[in-house]
Amino acid sequence: MADDTVDILIGGGGYVGLSAAVSIKAAAPHLSVRVVDAAPEGVWEKDERASAIAAGACRMLEQLGLWDDIRPEAQPITDMIVTDSRTADPVRPVFLTFDGDVSPGEPFAHMVPNRALVGTLRKRAAELDIDIMQGVTVEAFQTGNTAMDVTLGDGRTVSARLLIAADGVRSRLRDMAGIKTVHWSYGQSGIVTTVAHERPHNGRAEEHFLPAGPFAILPLTGNRSSLVWTERSQEADRLVAADNLLFEAELERRFGHKLGAIEIVGGRKAFPLGLTLAREFVKPRLALAGDAAHGIHPIAGQGLNLGFRDVAALAETIVEADRLGLDIGSLAVLERYQVWRRFDTFQMGVTTDVLNRLFSNDISPVRALRDLGLGLVERMPPLKSFFIRQAAGLPGRDGPRLLRGEAI
Repeated sequence: MADDTVDILIGGGGYVGLSAAVSIKAAAPHLSVRVVDAAPEGVWEKDERASAIAAGACRMLEQLGLWDDIRPEAQPITDMIVTDSRTADPVRPVFLTFDGDVSPGEPFAHMVPNRALVGTLRKRAAELDIDIMQGVTVEAFQTGNTAMDVTLGDGRTVSARLLIAADGVRSRLRDMAGIKTVHWSYGQSGIVTTVAHERPHNGRAEEHFLPAGPFAILPLTGNRSSLVWTERSQEADRLVAADNLLFEAELERRFGHKLGAIEIVGGRKAFPLGLTLAREFVKPRLALAGDAAHGIHPIAGQGLNLGFRDVAALAETIVEADRLGLDIGSLAVLERYQVWRRFDTFQMGVTTDVLNRLFSNDISPVRALRDLGLGLVERMPPLKSFFIRQAAGLPGRDGPRLLRGEAI
């Protein structure tokens, strides 16, 4: 006998789990939604990272009533440049440039601190009476005909019509469900930190392809930028463990002096990089979303936005099924979500994998070929516009309504 009953239980209290809860509850207030998060209370407030939120995701956040609270801390990306060089090269020629607008006054992306995003989602969840259980894990679950009995780490059992796994790339819920993955490591790690600089960035993002991997400079509000610095894992560990003098010297070699003197104003961490794709996104009464379904290389800055696309598709699937009186946890309903998301996810995974392998090397013939390709794209405005719309995450006519800025 379960101690409690809910319609939807979400495992994971990051941006995917919270945005799924808010999206569903805002469209179907009668559904009871609960979030259980293994992280202790207040951990999210210590996250110093920032993320690129594409235009489609911004439209979704605006439709959900969140964007006005996020906007003061959001930095529009007004343009972007791409270079390809060696670390020691005195000049880094620009091979490709992108203007930042997908429509007049609408940038293709904004940089937003993770704290601002998660904090706003938690505030909206509270307004919608969504229960968030912090520091609580899911220990086991048993699937029945009409519900799933979920055993929590505090010993309680919750009966849920649907369990959403949004617990990250190392998802325990995915493993408990017996869902296999395709996975390989790149032998790279992404060093993440924040710097302040003397001169304004004017909203420009930069992606420097270096032999060890991409070095991305992403604008934040004020004279600050977020860095995603890819290195071989052994070298990344050495740099993160090094003293400030050595770390800053290596950083300057890659960052350059175009923005004047720089100063590290945040902590620094290295995250191992790899490709993880779940072979299935759904089981009876279980759906994977976000990194639990797919973990990709940050070379295209699309990991977070893939998660928002999952949320928009899953929320629409659940809400429409509920309006039709269907069982929201049945495999027949959840298959629609899987069909909707699998190809896009596979396509993005393959794209980021190919880009990383193509650009994270110093093989002269490959370098010449990729630089030729970048130059050709630069000279073809329609192709550049296509890439911008892809980066902006704008759906086609059959895409989820939230990503078009429409209510479910």
